[in-house]
Amino acid sequence: MGEPRAQDVFSSRARPLEAARMALLVIDAQNWVMDEENRQPRPHFYEDARGFVIPNIARLAEASRRLGVEVIYTVMENFTEDGRDRSLDYKLSNFFIAKGSHDAKVIDELRPGRDEMVIPKTSSSLFNSTNFEYLVRNIGIDTVAVTGFLTDQCVDHTIRDGADRGFHMICVSDGVATDTRARHEAALNAFKGYCRTETTASLIAAMERDFSAA
Repeated sequence: MGEPRAQDVFSSRARPLEAARMALLVIDAQNWVMDEENRQPRPHFYEDARGFVIPNIARLAEASRRLGVEVIYTVMENFTEDGRDRSLDYKLSNFFIAKGSHDAKVIDELRPGRDEMVIPKTSSSLFNSTNFEYLVRNIGIDTVAVTGFLTDQCVDHTIRDGADRGFHMICVSDGVATDTRARHEAALNAFKGYCRTETTASLIAAMERDFSAA
């Protein structure tokens, strides 16, 4: 009978964080998602997104920049004028976000910094329709803290895909939201086995503690 190597045995998903190996990922925090007037009714989503999720993402982005953590955005956006490049799911869901449009832009409250990447995607998980994995591996990143929208769709899919690809995934539980609070809580419980779960406050505290100890 064999046994695992010592380096393959983990007592917890929580491990010391390293700034150079970490990214903050902001998913679909864009004008199209936050366009309450033209989207389906979901009052709890907009209440939570505007009330605390977006402010929490802003706090995390500020802390990440201050501490040397890469901040990366992904937005839903067609690569072609007629959207023929979209995934079948996006076509079935009637997700059409025109290339270069206002809808495709990150919301003003979370405006990207001068040298921060904004990666267009046409699938729920950016691992499936972008070169995100290639880019972050080039940078040396193996830990991804996930924020944005929606908890039970793009956030869920990205966390599971990242875990399967060998990344240490972190979900910021008060930095994500979905259509209803019940769906949000159900999603957090469903994918918690694939990630480390932190709040905005606890993740910033862990970053400050671990980075200063390095």
